[in-house]
Amino acid sequence: MTKLRALAVLLVLAAILSWPCRRQMDVKGIELSVTFSNRVLTDNLFTDVTYRFRTTASFAPLADDNRVVSRFTRRGKLLFLDEYNPPIPTSKWGPGKEYAFTRRIYIPAFIDEFDPGFNGAETLALEVGLSSPPAGPGRAGVVLFKRSLRFVPSAGAPVIVRLGGWYPPEAGPGGETRPWRWTSREARCAIDNPGKDSLLVIRGAVDAAAPPGQKITIGINERALDEFSPGSGEFERSYRIGKDRLGTRRDFILTIAVDRTFIPAKVESGSGDARELGVRISLLYFR
Repeated sequence: MTKLRALAVLLVLAAILSWPCRRQMDVKGIELSVTFSNRVLTDNLFTDVTYRFRTTASFAPLADDNRVVSRFTRRGKLLFLDEYNPPIPTSKWGPGKEYAFTRRIYIPAFIDEFDPGFNGAETLALEVGLSSPPAGPGRAGVVLFKRSLRFVPSAGAPVIVRLGGWYPPEAGPGGETRPWRWTSREARCAIDNPGKDSLLVIRGAVDAAAPPGQKITIGINERALDEFSPGSGEFERSYRIGKDRLGTRRDFILTIAVDRTFIPAKVESGSGDARELGVRISLLYFR
């Protein structure tokens, strides 16, 4: 190896080895506690997570507005993450203060009860840290909190059966994201009636090619629950459904309808998609 090449290699190694050390020095005097609203954690669950950042007298003010990165890993591989800006920017944090806020997260279904090695529970590793702009998406430059979390299967979760008005599932390149389904003008589902107050969450997106001001109507058992115009882009709607609203039958009917549809082949240059599309639904959660 030539002297010039050897020097280049040493400089690269020095940069790689010294970068994490400098990153770790960015944050001093922060204590973090994390609590969940559910006493028992399961997969296929919406739960509220409360973060309490406490700054001590030794807190060193931050020059940048850091993002909070919560990473949930399973067997060393990332299952999902929640990355966000805290309500009060970190550049405005001071010593001797507490900054608490709550985030609602969705824990996807990941437990295989039929796996021969399954022993009744699974473990996820939670890592929470702060990420300044150079750290990159999904990466925490400084880790403040680590914990192993025990999860059990979501026993008794109501079954959702899609009836008419749904197109087959689709996903992004490589299938990295949760698959979605397009609706037609009206899509219907039959959902097991749990006979108790429940939470309904619907996540979706309105395509940029959809008619402006498209209105979405959510109904239960032929009665309107909500009407809204989300505009373009993603949306999420949550509803606390009383057991009386669900009726007395073994299941109830959920409908998702739009007032105006579109056909991509007619509005997008070069598209051969002749389907009549309503809205894109990425998550239906009822529990």
